[in-house]
Amino acid sequence: MKQRKEPIRMCAGCREGRPKKELVRVVRSPEGEISVDLTGKKSGRGAYICRDAECLKKARKSRSLERALECAVSEEIYLRLEREIEGAAANG
Repeated sequence: MKQRKEPIRMCAGCREGRPKKELVRVVRSPEGEISVDLTGKKSGRGAYICRDAECLKKARKSRSLERALECAVSEEIYLRLEREIEGAAANG
């Protein structure tokens, strides 16, 4: 059986390439709404971030998520990402 290649995406915080499943996707929909995409399947422009609090801090400080999505990212999105990362750390 042919083995599938795992897609690699770059983290907006640490700028390292990682398998897509290890990252959290933030997406800007065609209507301009920004949301956290846990399925990785929503349509729109996406940016990825590691499930690591330090990467989120770096991305926030350097505004790399905003550059990747080409629009401003609200405080609510950053808080949702923090909760998602904390939940991933608690689960294992």
